[in-house]
Amino acid sequence: MSLLDIYILNLALTLAMFIVLIFRAWVEFKHYKMMWKELDWRRTREALAKILPSERELFTRTSDGKELYELLCRIFEIREKK
Repeated sequence: MSLLDIYILNLALTLAMFIVLIFRAWVEFKHYKMMWKELDWRRTREALAKILPSERELFTRTSDGKELYELLCRIFEIREKK
């Protein structure tokens, strides 16, 4: 095996490692974005879980308010305390 063969093998190995590193970074970035969206959705649900039940009377004053309130509770997965 000549020195040029070793150099080309080293270059190919380095290039392959670089491609794998980029692929792993891309996968981690996608997971990070997905986790961030889930965290944001959870914060929104927690905020609405506090606000929506306290504003229930506001919804019941309108004609279709009860249906809207129930729909919002289902969308944001809020369980009413009875």
